[in-house]
Amino acid sequence: MQRISTNATIFFKFFIPVFWLVFFGAFLAAVFAYGAEMASGFSGTGFRIGAVLFYLSGLALFYFTLFPLKRVEADNDFLYVTNYFKTFRYPWHNIESITDSTFLFFTIARVELKEKGNFGKKMPFMASRRLYQDFWKEHSELADLRKV
Repeated sequence: MQRISTNATIFFKFFIPVFWLVFFGAFLAAVFAYGAEMASGFSGTGFRIGAVLFYLSGLALFYFTLFPLKRVEADNDFLYVTNYFKTFRYPWHNIESITDSTFLFFTIARVELKEKGNFGKKMPFMASRRLYQDFWKEHSELADLRKV
């Protein structure tokens, strides 16, 4: 079995969102406790609404971008997908495609199944550039699944 997602997945999936939510959650609590003193030039209510919107927009950003990330491993017969709590294996014939794209210096890939699986029909992951490329070189028989 060969890992094709990056080890940084756990950092992006858990550490960054938890750190951000706790830090800015404490800030939001402070805003509501001491809002009038912290506002400095804003109305206390406007500052509180802005802080709540900032916090909720960050939560929404993480919900749609980082929380869905999965760790992915593969071998000759199966693709293994985990959210670090549950792991499921999908045979290669159940996979419609694997699409990858580059965003800044990250390779973001998405597994699309023919039928809905335990994590849904589409499962995104951050691919390790080296391991991901090595996997496709070693498994050229699966090249028809890959869409760049």
